[in-house]
Amino acid sequence: MLPILINNEYSRLRSVLFGTSQSNGPIPLAEDCYDPSSLLHVESGTYPVEVDMRTEMAAVLEVFEKYEIQVFRPTVINDYNQIFARDIAFVIEDKLIISNILPERNNEINALKPLFKLIPKENIYTLPEECHIEGGDVIVSGKYIFIGIYSGSDYSDFITARTNFSAAQAIQKLFPEKIVKTFELRKSNTNLLENALHLDCCFQPLGQGKALIHSNGFLNRIDYEWLIDFYGKDHVFEVTKEEMSQMNCNIFSISEIVLISEQNFTRLNTWLAVQGFIVEKVPYSEISKQGGLLRCSTLPLIRD
Repeated sequence: MLPILINNEYSRLRSVLFGTSQSNGPIPLAEDCYDPSSLLHVESGTYPVEVDMRTEMAAVLEVFEKYEIQVFRPTVINDYNQIFARDIAFVIEDKLIISNILPERNNEINALKPLFKLIPKENIYTLPEECHIEGGDVIVSGKYIFIGIYSGSDYSDFITARTNFSAAQAIQKLFPEKIVKTFELRKSNTNLLENALHLDCCFQPLGQGKALIHSNGFLNRIDYEWLIDFYGKDHVFEVTKEEMSQMNCNIFSISEIVLISEQNFTRLNTWLAVQGFIVEKVPYSEISKQGGLLRCSTLPLIRD
């Protein structure tokens, strides 16, 4: 059996599910895109091709091998996008919660069944149908569970609205000893500069008490200010609007001091190095065109 355990975003990673770009399928039609970044690149003719995405994911696999991390992969479904494993499920403490995702993506859950068989059934949870949630909106931070939501009356108008308040309430019931804090996210179906698809697109805690934050990703200024107060302004890297659209918040921690980041994030990577982090730089710009990056394509299963 696999003894899953996650209590934060940066303790030493031991086991992870990593998505796959194998048999990724054809370029989608504009009307079938789930996010404004994919839509932009479909319409501009710059949508990524499979060979480039496979090269980028192979670079991440080399980093995992370097740090002796156990890697699981989804069962490959022919002509189907399975890159963003974080959307499909997430782990809090010793519980794996299967996401209630867009109906068009349900096959991605079926591709994880071999992994689910390694986890005790009593540790696998599915929330009620009315609880919409994806793993990118869930960030575990010690006694806190941070959850990005959208609770506007126009929720159904946004395909980019992936997690609702009902899901946050269900998570609180599942973890009564923790503090669930919700953050209203800014949504747009068409403008990637005005859309925080998930919480991890505009906020991410790092080791050593540091964090990455983009203020405009939060619909309410008070949520951004709460995070600044929580971490301390001197410990926060302020991500610009353009950097958020390129997924600068969506890097991935292997430990308190080791991170994987996109090689072109020059300003961020320089800041991380000054803060004492070891930055493993990889090419991931093609995958980012689909509205996700390193955290989106990884589902941590065990951290020390």
